[in-house]
Amino acid sequence: MFNVLMQAGGNTPTQPNIFASLFPFLLIFLIFYFLLIRPQRKKQKEHQQMMNNLKVHDDVITTGGIIGKIVNIKKDKNTVVVRVDETTNTKIEFQKGAITGVLNEEKKG
Repeated sequence: MFNVLMQAGGNTPTQPNIFASLFPFLLIFLIFYFLLIRPQRKKQKEHQQMMNNLKVHDDVITTGGIIGKIVNIKKDKNTVVVRVDETTNTKIEFQKGAITGVLNEEKKG
């Protein structure tokens, strides 16, 4: 009886195509790449370029929201000295990575 049932079906199980089974994962990876990875890399590249182009007398803003003017760049320590108060000549030393933007460019543009 088992043989009769096997012959009646006529279909033999087939192996699924490996490309068809991997296609959804490939599609998800491509979506993540174009929506998350690629824009983040672009943003990092722009920030690195901005840090490389810092110069004395640039008005900058830090990650903590402190606004000041660069008075010295210490390349050996990878830091910048920022004057935050003109009247008392208060200066703070920051890592270059703490600078989030240059305000001079925004005022000109």
